[in-house]
Amino acid sequence: MINNPKSSFFHIPVLSKELIANLNISPNGHYLDATVGGGGHTQLILSAFGDTKVMAIDRDFDAITATKSNLQESIASNRLEFWHGNFAHYQPEREFDGIIADLGVNSSQLDLAHRGFSFRNNAPLDMRMDSSQSLTAEEIVNHTKEVELANIFYQYGEERFSRRIAKAIVGKRPINSTVKLAEIIAQSVPSKYRYGRIHPATRVFQALRIVVNSELQSLEEFIEKAPHWLKIGGRIGIISFHSLEDRIVKHRFRESPLLKVITKKPIIPQPDEESQNPRSRSAKLRFAERI
Repeated sequence: MINNPKSSFFHIPVLSKELIANLNISPNGHYLDATVGGGGHTQLILSAFGDTKVMAIDRDFDAITATKSNLQESIASNRLEFWHGNFAHYQPEREFDGIIADLGVNSSQLDLAHRGFSFRNNAPLDMRMDSSQSLTAEEIVNHTKEVELANIFYQYGEERFSRRIAKAIVGKRPINSTVKLAEIIAQSVPSKYRYGRIHPATRVFQALRIVVNSELQSLEEFIEKAPHWLKIGGRIGIISFHSLEDRIVKHRFRESPLLKVITKKPIIPQPDEESQNPRSRSAKLRFAERI
């Protein structure tokens, strides 16, 4: 656990204005933040009216600890509650006026080297959002068959050189650090791809993170259940950061008999937000309403 979560765990919420504007927050409303992170979106919901309430969920206990530290006044006034776990496994005791989810890895998970999400710092191959689970990226990298590794990189990272990378990884085992894995990946792709705008390890790291945390499976399960948690007229907004997530959100919103799609096209960040927070560039926000 981080020693000072208020200063160490920091996450810049993306598309905040757009998310709050489309959520249609009402006085005395009760909302679910299914991925509370550093509490940025939750704080905005609580600030909308003096009597709004939020149930905040996160798989990362550090995130919950940080939000508790940042929003102590809301906890004291019984406006903010927490549940630690995978949002797909949540079983609410009430219906909500609105639900939000900000998917993927957050800023602190990327920036805290020991979490192992980023190849920018040398760290163990961890990548667990919930540190209490047993499966890590190191186990997948060192104990998965070559063909299965290639399939993971192709399916969840859309990596065109998945077979070459998997073969190189198997030949260099054991691999215990983020930097070593990134170097092996870079060396296994054609030289002209090693120095582009996107680091050659980006897609593989994404794929490993998705598998370690069962992200797409959890998202599918969450979107199937979440409409049942909404009051009639309540809205659900989901922010995704890559095409695999966005595709699931888009199609499941359309297919749900309980939802009406509000955003025909996804809402994306404006240039000013992109300049202030480069990590927001790939964000897409979609909304649907309970009917």
